[in-house]
Amino acid sequence: MSAPTLQSFIAGEWVGQEAAQALTSAVNGDVIYHTHAESIDFGRSLDYARSKGHRSLLDMDFQSRASCLRALGKYLLEHKESLYEISALTGATRADSWVDIEGGAGTLFAYASLGRRELPSGNLIHEGDAMPLGREGQFCGSHILVPRRGVAVHINAFNFPVWGMLEKFAPNFLAGMPCIVKPASATSYLTEAAVRLMQNSGLLPEGSLQLVIGRTGDLLDRLDGQDMVTFTGSASTAAMLRHNENLIKNSVPFNAEADSLNCAILAPDVTPDDAEFDLFVKEVVREMTVKAGQKCTAIRRVLVPENRMDAVAEKLAERLAKIKVGDPSVDGVRMGALASHAQQKDVAHQLEALMAGCEVVCGNNRDFAAVGEGTDKGAFFEPTLLLNKTPDGECGAHDIEAFGPVSTVMPYRDLEHAVDLAARGKGSLVSTLVTRDPAVAGQVVPALASWHGRVHILDEKAAKESTGHGSPLPLLKHGGPGRAGGGEELGGIRAVKHYLQRAAVQGSPTMLTAVTREYVRGGDTYETEVHPFRRHFEDVKIAESLLTHRRTVTEADIVNFGCLSGDHFYMHFDELAARDSQFEQRIAHGYFVLSAAAGLFVSPGVGPVLANYGLDNLRFITPVGIGDTIQARLTCKRKIDQGKESPKGEPQGVVAWDVQVTNQKDELVASYDILTLVKKRD
Repeated sequence: MSAPTLQSFIAGEWVGQEAAQALTSAVNGDVIYHTHAESIDFGRSLDYARSKGHRSLLDMDFQSRASCLRALGKYLLEHKESLYEISALTGATRADSWVDIEGGAGTLFAYASLGRRELPSGNLIHEGDAMPLGREGQFCGSHILVPRRGVAVHINAFNFPVWGMLEKFAPNFLAGMPCIVKPASATSYLTEAAVRLMQNSGLLPEGSLQLVIGRTGDLLDRLDGQDMVTFTGSASTAAMLRHNENLIKNSVPFNAEADSLNCAILAPDVTPDDAEFDLFVKEVVREMTVKAGQKCTAIRRVLVPENRMDAVAEKLAERLAKIKVGDPSVDGVRMGALASHAQQKDVAHQLEALMAGCEVVCGNNRDFAAVGEGTDKGAFFEPTLLLNKTPDGECGAHDIEAFGPVSTVMPYRDLEHAVDLAARGKGSLVSTLVTRDPAVAGQVVPALASWHGRVHILDEKAAKESTGHGSPLPLLKHGGPGRAGGGEELGGIRAVKHYLQRAAVQGSPTMLTAVTREYVRGGDTYETEVHPFRRHFEDVKIAESLLTHRRTVTEADIVNFGCLSGDHFYMHFDELAARDSQFEQRIAHGYFVLSAAAGLFVSPGVGPVLANYGLDNLRFITPVGIGDTIQARLTCKRKIDQGKESPKGEPQGVVAWDVQVTNQKDELVASYDILTLVKKRD
């Protein structure tokens, strides 16, 4: 029976029948799939994404797309075993596949949660508060973020066929931008299986995701300034793609995350008797063997004090010798194969170049044989540890990367020397510092940060929860300077903003309110006979406002609040000390002013407002003295419909209220946003 032909998903259709390139199992070399021979009409693909893709995505908003991501992650986990079965063909162990498959679904969940918590309803983000640009406050400026009107093209590496796709897809989908995914051919069969699941879920809006199996043809030549390209892979391929004439001509944003010569540093304060010494050894071995070392974040350079070099090399060799390499289906196998025979040849070639200036500590054994039937035809590679005693010279490990289970140990004289050696990697995604001494971390980490996208500090306390050197997390930036590509991925909402267009907007506060759908101070407000707290979520309008009655602050207020709160700070109770202060009088507690303002604007009866769950941007601006009279203005600032319900099953939304407390001179006394959960109509 011939191996099946993979298909591209283009313009809502599965394309490809005729077999082209044969794709083989990394475990036994059998042909398992073919790419398809049919060429793709990328003009049609882009038109489809720009029309139907955009329309269907923008018919939703940030909140509904976040909900969709959550449902999609749940669906993938429900069908994960089918992906695990296919993933084994890439040479991945179950643990390797977990990082790829469930890590990918976890990224969908993470961005779903971020979107629900941090993004507004609608498809526009008001970034920061509006700034007055004129004396009268009627000409203001601010920034907005809106979805780009193009297509995101994702070109991915072979090592993480699922996670590599989803860690880009999640933020670009949340941003409302359709995408075209191009996985590396060697493991594209697993990406294709994941995309089929996503399409079969019925959750994806039409045109939001397309898949390219095989070559990209003239795709990059058809992009324009509204489109984007993101790339993960080798530094050399990133450089080649970056110089595409059309991308340069149309200023198409290009974001690269490239393989780099990441390092781990053992600090001089750590001795072989310390727990951190064993943690360092375990971390290096893990990064050499997880995914058979095929990670852009893997540890390639192991920097150790000169007096620890032999001890570290011995311990690493001892642990590596215990790693059973072979067919992932065989019990006890802890490291699988490289993804392809081409990758196996490339790692062997790079290892040969590295060995010109190194000695072998362990590995590179001609008698090496992987465990399992038929593995002699697989793409296996023995974990190999090298030692370079002269890292200041023309050390290949600072320039050559064997993208597999290969690392080089190098000695350093002092911490300054260690930082210099780390920098010789010319920019890396991540470095790890293992130390027991906070002073060492305080000295070394700022220096490492110049050349690394992430710095992982490991000690015995952190090790209990650490996700490790090689694990990019959705909430933290992934990317690095120089050789690492100079780009950024992930990093929480930062990644969503990467797919949005930022624009400065100028105008009157009323006009900015209309654009941002967020009340801008100084803009028109309106009042009704109904207290805003008596309105359901759907009925509250942006800029709906309430000006309260007034209250004069007395000495009794200050004394009673001090006794109630236990706050007897001298500025509130010591007449002589207060007179000598910058305020020249006793003043009311800031939190009394806050409480008094609540008493002014709260509607006490049972109503749609279910709870007050926080304050944002609180500032005490002008002190309130005895005899001052305060008044509050409460204005609906923004509304967010997260589609949530109360524990009693009552549908509710979030309303943020702008609060301004003023005194009898109309001076601003306190300023803040109050956040409330407001019930929807039945």
